[in-house]
Amino acid sequence: MDRQMISRGFVDDAVDCLSARGFDPRAALAEAGIAPGATDPVSNVQYGRMWLGFAALSGDEFFGLGARPMRPGSFRLLCHAVLHAGTLERALRRCLTFLDIVLDDPTGELRQREGLAEIVLTDRGGARPAFAYRTYWLILLGVLCWLVGRRIALRRVDFACPAPENRDDYRQFFGAPVHFDQPSSRLTFSTSYLALPTIRDEKALRLFLRGAPANILLRYRHDQGVSARIRSRLRAVPMPDWPGFEAIAADMKLSPATLRRRLRGEGQSFVSIRDEIRQVQAEAMLKDKRASVAEIATRLGYAEPSAFHRAFVKWTGMTPSAFRDSA
Repeated sequence: MDRQMISRGFVDDAVDCLSARGFDPRAALAEAGIAPGATDPVSNVQYGRMWLGFAALSGDEFFGLGARPMRPGSFRLLCHAVLHAGTLERALRRCLTFLDIVLDDPTGELRQREGLAEIVLTDRGGARPAFAYRTYWLILLGVLCWLVGRRIALRRVDFACPAPENRDDYRQFFGAPVHFDQPSSRLTFSTSYLALPTIRDEKALRLFLRGAPANILLRYRHDQGVSARIRSRLRAVPMPDWPGFEAIAADMKLSPATLRRRLRGEGQSFVSIRDEIRQVQAEAMLKDKRASVAEIATRLGYAEPSAFHRAFVKWTGMTPSAFRDSA
């Protein structure tokens, strides 16, 4: 696996945060083996070392993006606080409480509705940069996914701020449709995950902390494993010509049962991957406004516009026409 996984843009985000507070990042970058001004991506290990170096230099594990500093050692204490939570839901609520106390702002709340769990962030001081929300989600998801031993498949990611210019990495990182300029920042996923048991013990925690934060940057990303290979295969052909699950499994030289098991281990399913790609394309075509809804349905591989209409409402809670009018 290619270990050059972290976009250089995320390095620049961190450097900008440190420089804005009057700290010189050069020594910490050198210690991490990252050349200033380079454009190549870096490994998760390099980024993790940089993160630790910046935290030691500034006294803040959250890059100065919270209302109060997240003092070095806070992440370690967070992991100890949630280790024996028992279920993902209890661990999530403890995580949110811990981060609320440490950061003061933003604050997080778990909401549930219609089979979906939403983690909603509130900023009393106004919207923060996208990097602040990305860092919050990274800390939260890194701990939770490790606790239950699987990736939590996200349905949607909202940012309460404008999209950073020329930064597709923000849309690619989460493996789910990403929306900017939203009323609040939020993550959405199935409530079925909330009942998952936590499976880690003290020995596992020692090993986890020994590799943190580099391990949370890589282990549960969407752009690796069989789900990434399926995305690549589907994007290579027009949607009306997409192969079925059995054909995908044969092409990957796996049995259907093995492929399903591996997808479950990554918190994914064939249907969710197809829907994710279709939703992104559907929203782009609706915003473009040159094709009719019926034409878009055909391009997306739907036999009838009504089937596309139902799917789009399920994805977004809006009809295609309403979404187009609001775009």
